[in-house]
Amino acid sequence: MAAPLSAGRIALYAVLAVLGALVGVAGGLVQAGWFPGGLTLALLALAGLCYGGLVASGTRLGGAAPGAGWLVAVLLLTDSRPEGDFLFGAGLGSYAFLLGGMAVAVMCATLPKLPQPDGSAVRLGK
Repeated sequence: MAAPLSAGRIALYAVLAVLGALVGVAGGLVQAGWFPGGLTLALLALAGLCYGGLVASGTRLGGAAPGAGWLVAVLLLTDSRPEGDFLFGAGLGSYAFLLGGMAVAVMCATLPKLPQPDGSAVRLGK
């Protein structure tokens, strides 16, 4: 049964999405600066945030909200400016960050549901 969508839960998802956007911006700066350690650090930060959101909310949407925030921030950073500047280069590290981050977010969003505490192993109480 799905958890009811209360104001507190919506606020949690919004905070997770903002944190995901911040991790995306920070990861975009770090991944190229300290390659390959920065790439690893950026992807681990995203994985930790997505899994933490999953555990904190107890729902899959808690794991998807940071991934959605990360994706929006990273896609906005890939757009070039009128001056011709952009944050991501055309190297292998940038593509690994983009594709790896999307894979991490999808994996965390599709993890099996967490077991309920103090729940019996019997299905439907039979």
